[in-house]
Amino acid sequence: MKRIFSTIIATAVVLAAAAQPAKHVILVSIDGFRPDFYLDPSWPAPNLQSIKANGVYAEEVRSIFPSVTYPSHTTLVTGALPARHGIYYNTPFQTNGRGDWPTEAKEVKSETIWAAAKKAGLKTASVSWPVTVGAPIDYNLPEIWSKTDPSDRRGAISESATPRGLFEEMTDKVIGHIEASSLNLQYFDIDENNSRMAAYILQKYKPSLLTIHIVSVDGAQHKHGRSGAEVRRAVAVADHAVSNLIDGLEKAGIKDQTAIIITGDHGFSDIHSALAPNVWLAEKGLAGAKNNEGWKAMFHTASGSAFLHLSKKGDTKTLNEVKALLNGLPQKYRSLFRIVERSELDKIGADPNAVLALAPMKGISMNGSTEGEPLKPAKGGTHGFYPDFHEIQTGFIAAGAGIEKGTVIPQMALEDIAPIVAKLLGFEFNAPDGKFLPSVLSTNKK
Repeated sequence: MKRIFSTIIATAVVLAAAAQPAKHVILVSIDGFRPDFYLDPSWPAPNLQSIKANGVYAEEVRSIFPSVTYPSHTTLVTGALPARHGIYYNTPFQTNGRGDWPTEAKEVKSETIWAAAKKAGLKTASVSWPVTVGAPIDYNLPEIWSKTDPSDRRGAISESATPRGLFEEMTDKVIGHIEASSLNLQYFDIDENNSRMAAYILQKYKPSLLTIHIVSVDGAQHKHGRSGAEVRRAVAVADHAVSNLIDGLEKAGIKDQTAIIITGDHGFSDIHSALAPNVWLAEKGLAGAKNNEGWKAMFHTASGSAFLHLSKKGDTKTLNEVKALLNGLPQKYRSLFRIVERSELDKIGADPNAVLALAPMKGISMNGSTEGEPLKPAKGGTHGFYPDFHEIQTGFIAAGAGIEKGTVIPQMALEDIAPIVAKLLGFEFNAPDGKFLPSVLSTNKK
């Protein structure tokens, strides 16, 4: 009987190992990540290009709508579209202005890969990932900042860290007692510091799953557009952050057991003009007076898109009035956007509270102002667009344990990435909108 029992246990261990191609997975999101960073060798990204050459890569990854940071990052870890996971925009719609950026994990309505990994008895870690305060993550330094001084993240991260004292361990052992400027979006060293903390966590705690958000590439493209010296510098910084993670794996002695996935949230498009559709609503008395009192309809803008909300649910009269207004605009304005009807919003999993959306042409961003000229010059780059053109798509590369080498994926979707992580680590996970791509995993698993 003991022998039979031992055989059963041994068999179970073998099957479990076979079902877990990697013992560790690092999921890296580079904000504003574009496929050309690894497809075009002229970009200063040797680590990204090496991962691409030694593993799997996608020609493009379809983002969500709107293609903005917080909803996208929530899709990455839930395999769900915004309509299901509940993070619709970077900042929620409010009639008297924009709401606060969501930071609490309890705002996410779908199961995350961290929660599923925890159920499977795996240890997890995360650095600077959006909407993770209070998440079921063993070692967590969430993306959060002071409400009174958004340029200072230190105190807020310390207060929200799991376990308490983790940030102080970082300042003591890794990054030192840095100034606020070394951990905010104004300077590139935020990525250096975050990646060094993540590398330390890998080395000391060896989590099965680590997620990290690298941010500077996004800021550089907002300021300068898709190209230029500062964008190249930001890409080099992000690439070095990946190098820090690889160093952490080597120091931990777990590199050969680890799969590393690099992806993003959206691409970028250069802009030359900004459109303010609420100006038209205000002129017709629909958007309300000052402070939006008495409003009937209003667009909530998300950089490259605008979502129409009604004061009264089911107010078809006002909805039809807005549609007539939009379709009756002079051609110089009407040619700049298309109307995305509710049926199409349902298909792409966008905010269920919006009755329609505007998707501008490339080069046009959306502004929420209710006053002034409806069309003004703009510069730099942005995202948030409907994800139906290549420039706004993000990328995917993966290499290491359990990852096939040489596979090219023409197109995948953000919601497909969580199932890949779960399959690599061998835990059960139901991605509501994503699908597992078998071609990513090695056919020669040991």
